[in-house]
Amino acid sequence: MMSDSRAAHESDPVTAFRTLRPGGSIEVEEDTGDCRDRLLAAGFIEVTAVNGTVRAVKPPAPDGVTIRPMREADAGRVLAIYQAGIDGGQASFETEVPTWEEFDRAKLPLHRHVAESDTGDLLGWVAAIPTSSRCAYAGVVEHSVYVDPAAHGRGIGGALLHALIGSTESAGIWTVQSGVFPENTASLRLHERAGFRVVGTRKRVGRHHGSWRDVVLIERRSTVAGSD
Repeated sequence: MMSDSRAAHESDPVTAFRTLRPGGSIEVEEDTGDCRDRLLAAGFIEVTAVNGTVRAVKPPAPDGVTIRPMREADAGRVLAIYQAGIDGGQASFETEVPTWEEFDRAKLPLHRHVAESDTGDLLGWVAAIPTSSRCAYAGVVEHSVYVDPAAHGRGIGGALLHALIGSTESAGIWTVQSGVFPENTASLRLHERAGFRVVGTRKRVGRHHGSWRDVVLIERRSTVAGSD
């Protein structure tokens, strides 16, 4: 049924994802109606179909790291990394993390990825939410990406953004956006490298620990999804 550039035809998407190397690809010869969603749910990105054959890619990652779907079992580490980012003071207007139930309810299920080391340590995560319930904005999402402070500088954030872009484009989402504090220059550089542009700065848009703060609105418009 599938191949890592030719092998493992008998594997289901979850098994194929687990056994593939980062950056490896599979091909599904039979394009069933739910094929794309099954591949995305397993963690694959860049899902494309040509003449009844579907190709999908396991997200590339730095050495010793795998980018995989977020699971309920990751809740503790996901929220701890989220809180560490909040505590740094430059990541969010939030001052404390939501419950896992609130987090899980808000995030789109096919577009939440984590970075896991070969030793099983969770190093970071990325997830997205819809920006609006209006059908005109069905292809627009807002994302968050957080990396454990101890794992900064290892390419984790870039790999997570690559996975998010790959899964959202495969699902027909055409715009990924976010708001970043202007003081968070590392995040702005990270997103610029991933193809995001600065739309503008929203002046004094919210209060954070008693002070007004600006937010830089960034977005990435796909050249693949919604290009017709």
